[in-house]
Amino acid sequence: MPLLLVHGFPCTSRIWSHNLVPLAEAGFDVVAPDLRGYGDSDFAPDDFYDFNAFNTDLTGLFDQLGWGRVVVAGHDLGAMIAIDMANRHPDRVERLVILDDSMPDLGEAFAAAGIPSIDPKPAVYDYQRRQGLDADALVAELATPEQRRRYVAEFYGHRLWCPPDAFDDEDLAFLTEPYGAAARLRAAFADYEVVMGTRPLSAPEQIDRPVQQPALLLIGTDQVTIRNHIEERCALAFPEAVGPFWVKGAGHFMPWERPETVNRAIRSFCGDLLAA
Repeated sequence: MPLLLVHGFPCTSRIWSHNLVPLAEAGFDVVAPDLRGYGDSDFAPDDFYDFNAFNTDLTGLFDQLGWGRVVVAGHDLGAMIAIDMANRHPDRVERLVILDDSMPDLGEAFAAAGIPSIDPKPAVYDYQRRQGLDADALVAELATPEQRRRYVAEFYGHRLWCPPDAFDDEDLAFLTEPYGAAARLRAAFADYEVVMGTRPLSAPEQIDRPVQQPALLLIGTDQVTIRNHIEERCALAFPEAVGPFWVKGAGHFMPWERPETVNRAIRSFCGDLLAA
């Protein structure tokens, strides 16, 4: 069964290092690519870094690999790309695995169901404004490879996306290495420019409707990024959901923090597909 693993920010495909071999040994035909502009992938030739652009690349990868319908797992930006893909290319997505609280933007449906609006974001979200509204100046301030890598390492540390000491120095050296290059960090900020409206879209986003495919939802409890009323939102956003299941002791980077849990969950969720 084809399985695509999609990373988010501030990660690259390296975040899936503890998942690739176990999931391949379980029987999946598994691939974890770097998104355009990230890691070892080329920069966007058209300068687009939105969901449609990412999914044009990824479905093109499916075609090159001879894949038809695919199980797609993602977290952070990768989860939102997976949601967009499920709605934009429903014939290509068999099931979804979402490893955080990402979900479609169903503001009117949430309000009609009496679900309160999302709480104001805490101060640790200050990076969003800089990356989305002042990206060039921010990259210029991070003038050396060491400064750029230290900036990225902060997301695994004091920005509270994960439990304290979830990543040691060796982990951080490995995960932040691609961001030593200024152009790589600048490309990673492009998604935040899309969110803040300072970068155009190649096509409208497809995250304004529920996801109809079966979806497994795992959420780490130890992260500041969690929104409120997750169960109620998930019931509307993922009508075929399994979960959400809360994973204690895990934060935003569950593929690295709790790889055995993620691997077992994906195997179980897709056991019938592997058997077939």
